[in-house]
Amino acid sequence: MKKKIELIRQLGLFDSAMIMMGIVIGSGIFVTTGIMAKTLPSAGLILLAWVVGGLLTLAGALTYAELGAAMPEAGGQYVYLREAYGPLPAFLFGWVLFLVYNTGGIAGLAAAFAEYLGWFFPFLSTKNVIFSTQLNLFGFHLSYKLTMAQAAAAVVIIFLSIVNYLGVGLGKTVQNILTVIKIAILFLIIVFGFAFGKGSAVDLSLNPGSLGFGQIIAGFAASLVAVAWAFDGWNNVTFVAGEIKNPGRNLPRALILGTVSVTVLYVLVNYIYLYALPVNEAAGVVRIAEKACNALFSGTYAALITGVVILSIFGSINGSILAGPRVFYAMAKDKLFFRKVAEVHPRYRTPGFAIVIQAVWAVILALSGTFTQLLTFCIFSAIMFWIAAAAAVFTLRKKRPDLHRPYKTPGYPVVPALFIVASVGILLNTLIESPVESLAGIGITLIGIPVYFIWSRKKSG
Repeated sequence: MKKKIELIRQLGLFDSAMIMMGIVIGSGIFVTTGIMAKTLPSAGLILLAWVVGGLLTLAGALTYAELGAAMPEAGGQYVYLREAYGPLPAFLFGWVLFLVYNTGGIAGLAAAFAEYLGWFFPFLSTKNVIFSTQLNLFGFHLSYKLTMAQAAAAVVIIFLSIVNYLGVGLGKTVQNILTVIKIAILFLIIVFGFAFGKGSAVDLSLNPGSLGFGQIIAGFAASLVAVAWAFDGWNNVTFVAGEIKNPGRNLPRALILGTVSVTVLYVLVNYIYLYALPVNEAAGVVRIAEKACNALFSGTYAALITGVVILSIFGSINGSILAGPRVFYAMAKDKLFFRKVAEVHPRYRTPGFAIVIQAVWAVILALSGTFTQLLTFCIFSAIMFWIAAAAAVFTLRKKRPDLHRPYKTPGYPVVPALFIVASVGILLNTLIESPVESLAGIGITLIGIPVYFIWSRKKSG
């Protein structure tokens, strides 16, 4: 009988932390603050929102750390949902992740990468159309155009998918280098900003504009939602738990170290932004990092900041491409996805076919230009799965009290409950602000139910 080839544990603590931080630090830190300042004109409250967002993310990390240490398998969150609630909720998580959330996220990041790269190479612009056509299908008139930016997005997805196909060692090396460089650059912006920047003292008073209480609450809530998405992806490191060495120790440490480090960086970078620009000047500015550096150092730093953003997004794409296929691999091992997806490449020891189909679908989404709408639809569903996975800590402590737990969530049950309550708040905000998109996301998720039963019949057949 041919010996089955499995994934091997080759990711250390540093590698795991770099995957987590590299996925999280994308473009959000370079654009979010100006948007926050528009609805929350208070430097003190903006900084507080980043601190609170970091603490809530830490609560989630501490919660997932218990689950990951107890069940250190490829697939992470998929495994937690399966063990707590059964195969159907786990499948629906993987369904949404593959259909839209991870693949659409990769496509969106690749599109942003191409857009910023177009600053240096204008021929990569979305206005540079390669091909366009008009289609008439069943009386519906559809138009399609392929731009150089879409082609560039597809190329970067294919390139990084090949990198990760060729081995975890290569993929993690690329991730480590990119993450270290972007952390170093953020650190230098902070240090040089404090040492040589020409700014003014940050007004830390919480309500300098004498806003009404309702305005403050609404603005702070909206800011917390923005901060939550700047931290998005922190849980993806659990997907590679099956390849982390000594996971009972290293996975919790990677989650905690990564979350604390990102929070400190985010708060300090935002302080520098607000040191460089008064809140009224920051309000509504999308390219806040660029404008802040121009003000701090009396020059034009568009090229430098654009280069940093490109590097940051590139690392985030690589981390997402590395982590996502492990969920599809876990689904296939449970016979809830194509059987070939459960195969490990005999030479490279990666879930090769899972990486290939993820790349194919992400490229299709990137070329179609529909990923933005699809991602908007599935945000609501993604938050629901966050909540369900965090609640699995409570479920599994009752359902499987004898499960070996080398790490337990400190402050249980308060810490996981805090994360769940905060996530429910974000969920309700999303439903109120985007009701149509939220319901569409629920619809996409529910479509997975008949698909699950099809796979289940194949599994038992």
